[in-house]
Formats: sequence, C-alpha cells, structure tokens
Amino acid sequence: MSNDKSRDALSDAPIPQKNTAAEVVRSGSPIDIILWVLAIILLIGASLVNQYLPAYWAPASNIWVQIGAILACIIVALGLLYATHQGKGFIRLLKDSRLELRRVTWPTKQETVTTSWQVVLVIIVAAIVLWCFDYALGWLVKLMIG
Repeated sequence: MSNDKSRDALSDAPIPQKNTAAEVVRSGSPIDIILWVLAIILLIGASLVNQYLPAYWAPASNIWVQIGAILACIIVALGLLYATHQGKGFIRLLKDSRLELRRVTWPTKQETVTTSWQVVLVIIVAAIVLWCFDYALGWLVKLMIG
C-alpha cells in the first residue's frame, strides 16, 4: 500500500482529484491581465458616472439612467473578472467553503449562552484589573509629582 493520500486505500488505484483553487489561480494567462485591466477601468468608470456622464450624454442626467449605467459597468466588470483564472479559483473557493460549512458542528443554544456569559465575565474581570492598574499608576504618578 502506498502512503500517497491520492490513492484509494482498498484498491491502491489513483483517486481522480479536482484542481484546487490555488492550482487554478497559478495557471494564469496573459489574457487575464487584459481582463483585469478592463474590469478595473469599468469599475473606475462606474464610480465616475454620476460626475462626468451627464456632461457628455444628455439622457444621463436622469438618475435611473445613471443607476443603470453604474450597474451595467459593475456587472460587466464582474463578468470579466469571472472569466479570469483567479475568478474561477474564487468561485471554486466559495463552493468549497459552502461544503465545509455543511460539515461544521454548530454549538447548541445552551452552549452558546454559556460561552457568551463566560466571555462577558472575563471581560468584566479584565476591565476591573485594568482599572485597578490605571488607578494605582495614577496614584503613583500623583504621589511623585506632588
């Protein structure tokens, strides 16, 4: 039997592995740079629509046209970012995170309440200790200064 974790324990056959999000991101291409630049330009353009678009396009003085232009820029920018290797890696990360959240053992209500009271108690004790140190140091400085 092999110690390789990518092999099946019973048959010693290789287990097909999906690329991890990190592997997908590492395999970038020059087109990704172009897509990132275009997406950044669109996002900057979305932030400048209210100020500059009405001066060049008369219908853009309507608030709904401005909102539509901003949303269009943001949606197209997100679509361009999704088309990059990093975007695909991010989507895979979100999917994997969702799967991990299903595996989490969440505390019961009683455990949450008990832990919350313990945290509040520790905060109160720490506050009292810090207040005592502050009071003692203040008294010491007052004693030295006179």
